[in-house]
Amino acid sequence: DTEGRLVVTVGGDWTLGVPVPDLSPALAIMGRARALAFDARNLGRWDTSLVTWLTRLVDQARAHDTVIETEGLPRGIQGLLRLAYAVEERKGARREKHAEGFLTRVGKAALADVQGWRDAVEFLGGATLALGRFFTGRARFQKSELWLLMQDTGAQALPIVSLISFLVGMILAFVGAVQLQQFGAGIFVANLVGLAMAREMGAMMTAIIMAGRTGAAFAAQLGTMRVNEEIDALKTMGVDYMEFLVVPRMVALMVMMPLLAIYATIVGMIGGLVASVGMLDITVAEYVAQTQRAVPLLQVAIGVVKAAVFGILIAIAGCLRGAQCGNSSQAVGMAATSAVVTGIVLIIVSDGIFAVLLFFIGI
Repeated sequence: DTEGRLVVTVGGDWTLGVPVPDLSPALAIMGRARALAFDARNLGRWDTSLVTWLTRLVDQARAHDTVIETEGLPRGIQGLLRLAYAVEERKGARREKHAEGFLTRVGKAALADVQGWRDAVEFLGGATLALGRFFTGRARFQKSELWLLMQDTGAQALPIVSLISFLVGMILAFVGAVQLQQFGAGIFVANLVGLAMAREMGAMMTAIIMAGRTGAAFAAQLGTMRVNEEIDALKTMGVDYMEFLVVPRMVALMVMMPLLAIYATIVGMIGGLVASVGMLDITVAEYVAQTQRAVPLLQVAIGVVKAAVFGILIAIAGCLRGAQCGNSSQAVGMAATSAVVTGIVLIIVSDGIFAVLLFFIGI
């Protein structure tokens, strides 16, 4: 105006969802104005969107040491602006984003990995000691929970284990039949399916299924307990959460995994039988007899031992990631995902170690 003031006219409705005017024209002449005034005679409905817009304008005026005249605004808005600037903003209160250098990010990632390995070793040691106390009868846990965990990791996992094992057996038989038929050796499909399921695929496929099904569940359960501070409550009461929470899960999987692996092996052989009888000129009796000759009990025992080890690894991976969970719902989901990945990696690595050891032993 003629007095050198910048008068901002505010009119119409200012509610959420209604586009707000651009501040650029007003900010362009802010530095040349003596004062900032407002004209709100035609103002309709308003809410926090107007207050936020005015606050941005007032911040720029304060930055240019411009006098601010709020008399033209409604009393409610004047009160909100006075409240907003009643206390000076503390220096450094606003979070500022600083781009970290490449070496900084690498260093932080390395330190986080080192700490993760330390936590894993500490957890593994505590779990081993707690498992030792379980076998000596000194561990404190709820026996009813152990039976429930065995039911959950055993009987309730049968449907998915049955489906996957049957299909894997059929796939192995189809692949073997296509190749062996060329040499007139279709009967040896029974050898292929039987040995593969008993020694490798029965335990391996069951372990991968349980890593995705049970390992993630263990991580989510312990992660939720961590978020709800239930684990801290157990520690306060003098209860070792390793004995109370981790050991029952380890024992349940260690006991049920060999049984599931034997079941998966049998179902896989049945799948191979169905595919072989349908594709080849083989009777059910011939297939069963060939399987009995090709699969000694030693091969089944190898699969059972692998399954027990895989069960312990799945339980450790799930409980470890659950114990490392942060204090948010997002952290629980990340812990469950990490438990599945960790469990599958441990299964593959341990199976490779088994393969090397059995090769040197000559089995």
